[in-house]
Amino acid sequence: MSNNRVSRRQFLNYTLTGVGGFMAAGMLMPMARFAVDPILQKKPGGDFILTDKKVTELSETPVKVDFTFEQVDAWYKSDVTNTAWVYKNGDEIIALSPVCKHLGCTVNWNGAPEFKNQFYCPCHGGRYEKTGKNIPGTPPLGPLDEFEVKVKDGLLMIGKARANTLV
Repeated sequence: MSNNRVSRRQFLNYTLTGVGGFMAAGMLMPMARFAVDPILQKKPGGDFILTDKKVTELSETPVKVDFTFEQVDAWYKSDVTNTAWVYKNGDEIIALSPVCKHLGCTVNWNGAPEFKNQFYCPCHGGRYEKTGKNIPGTPPLGPLDEFEVKVKDGLLMIGKARANTLV
């Protein structure tokens, strides 16, 4: 037996600290798992979405390409359809976001008869060059975003949007 005796006060102190620690851990673990779990989950299929657009059908004129992906918001799953303006620049495939950098309206290629070979935003008259560069003197303050692209079995795959690298 040990000569060091534990007083009642020390025993209560140790007991309450241990019980309090277990209770705190019991409350914090679900919160930590809630914060970390989505980061650790693997996404099936990667970051690129397969479209039905054949790369051989692309030309130097931008065409609208729709792509659909599954979006998960907490427990709710939904199919979201997004759009990209896609064209070829030599051997390179360019995919631009249709979202105007002014107020988020949708831009169209040759959207106004007076602005040929430009992306035009009908909301406030925003205009962009074919590369997505905003034309000075129009409302947009930045270029259109660019999507990452890949080719798989002759079909176009569209990835995440990023800052425009063409301008």
